[in-house]
Amino acid sequence: MTLALRPSVLCPVARICAGVVAVLCLCATVRTGLAERPVALAFGGLIALGELTRRPTAEVRETAPLGAAGALSYALLGDHAGQPTHHGVAQAVTVVLAATLLGSVPHVARGEGSTRDHLARRVLTVAFAAACFQPMFNQGALAGWSGSAYALLLLTLLALATLCDTLLTAICAHRRTGWPFGPLLREEVRGMAGITSAVCATGAVMALAVAVVGLWALPVFSVPLLLAQLSHRRYAAVRATYRQTIASLARATEIAGYTPAGHARRVAALAVAVGRDLGLSGPELKVLEYAALMHDIGQLSLVDPVPAGATACLPAAEQRRIALLGGAVVRRTGAGCEVAVVVERQADPCGEQPPAARIVRAVNAYEEKARDAGPGGRRAALEELRRAPAGDYAPEVVESLARVLSRQEPAGHGGQDRRRRARGGLTRPGAG
Repeated sequence: MTLALRPSVLCPVARICAGVVAVLCLCATVRTGLAERPVALAFGGLIALGELTRRPTAEVRETAPLGAAGALSYALLGDHAGQPTHHGVAQAVTVVLAATLLGSVPHVARGEGSTRDHLARRVLTVAFAAACFQPMFNQGALAGWSGSAYALLLLTLLALATLCDTLLTAICAHRRTGWPFGPLLREEVRGMAGITSAVCATGAVMALAVAVVGLWALPVFSVPLLLAQLSHRRYAAVRATYRQTIASLARATEIAGYTPAGHARRVAALAVAVGRDLGLSGPELKVLEYAALMHDIGQLSLVDPVPAGATACLPAAEQRRIALLGGAVVRRTGAGCEVAVVVERQADPCGEQPPAARIVRAVNAYEEKARDAGPGGRRAALEELRRAPAGDYAPEVVESLARVLSRQEPAGHGGQDRRRRARGGLTRPGAG
């Protein structure tokens, strides 16, 4: 019973439910035929267009806002130009399914994103919204609703459907990545304040406008959402360029011969994984990544390079001096005060450090001790962190590092063996 409630188990259950709902709705629609075909084709075209413009990116929660708004609007459509519609739940799901599949063809061909999870979420969300609205409308239960009360009802149903989609997104991300479910869900909920709120508002306005003026409302109210999507894409492009700039600055120590090639990149990747395992999300992870990339930049101020760039073996006073020099450099790069603080305090006793600095310190030490060793040496590096004097490395960070390394083991190891290694710290890092 407990296993059935685990988020990692709920993801395949959601896919199966979405498949069953899609098949049942498709069969029902084929048997009865399409009602109001022009309306169905117009909304189907809008959804397909939204899916065609979808671009998977980590910076935006909803990658196909126009498709989502069109799908939810069709699920909550009551009247068309003053006349009641009769498409019902089955047709709403079928039209959304067909249009989403059609618009996803180019993305599938290019191998972009997880189309299967995206489709399952879309089907279940639309089915939920339509099941809440269409039966009440077709039975006349909403005949006395008008004006602000009717609009509030649509917004409430849209908010509930969006929460359903948010939960499904977090469940699928938890199964795909293995990251803790709670922080993933919180990150998804925080993301609703951005483009998701625009999707809800546009979906409600579309349904209300089509009920009054007809299908001409679709292109009119699609333009603002398309512009918002374009703005989010530009924002994502700026963030990607900024990250590349930070990564280029971090490579300065490698080019100058102060640190081994790829060291900053490996520390950053592992630090972000540990941060996610410990519950960090959103801006906290971004600060952690940038600080991990630039954690060794203070070595550029040294006259004589540290052998192999291994600062973890230096005396504490020298480590703090290099960290302070690095923080001063970071402050001049425009990377942000938060990043500079993490770089400056990475050599402090762990009890005085912010969480990100604790992670950078432990991950950097592990990478320095394990990078040139075989499997046994890597295991010994983790054990060395565990046996370090109190105040050197935060125990919770070291144990999180063990869990992350256990998840990164090659697929050939058995599940029980991986769990045993995670408990005992007998882990191997992933490639790179």
